[in-house]
Amino acid sequence: MSEELFKLVGIFFLSMFKFIAGPILGTAAGYSFWKVALITSSAMMSSVFMFTLIGTYFKELFKLKIKAKKPVFTSRNRKIIFLWKSYGEAGIAFFTPLFLTPIGGTLILVSFGTKKRRIYFHMLWSALLWSTIFSLTIDKVLKIPFFQSLMG
Repeated sequence: MSEELFKLVGIFFLSMFKFIAGPILGTAAGYSFWKVALITSSAMMSSVFMFTLIGTYFKELFKLKIKAKKPVFTSRNRKIIFLWKSYGEAGIAFFTPLFLTPIGGTLILVSFGTKKRRIYFHMLWSALLWSTIFSLTIDKVLKIPFFQSLMG
């Protein structure tokens, strides 16, 4: 029982920081599609809740300390601003599991001043969508005989 719990907790914590870890490790551990999707989605939403609160605090703190500095526009910042202007909150949430981490996507939304309830809503549907897609895909791929022979 405790070994099973350690596996679940480990997959949960890794999914908080890198979304794709949940479907890969959960499927490799032999969990069902539903269990993997639930662990991954709940892990992403846990990090979204934590970093929305933390991000809001740090945004206010830095707003007080850094007022006179001009913003630095690196190529990464330009890409984020392009995503924001092109797709808005939903676009950032949609691309978070693919290109960003749950923490990164959350902090971007917080930095643009998105309301918390909108962050939670957009990140929830994104987490459910991508955890379903990734879990199903990885589950199907690992059932291909070639990959089963590699896994032993």
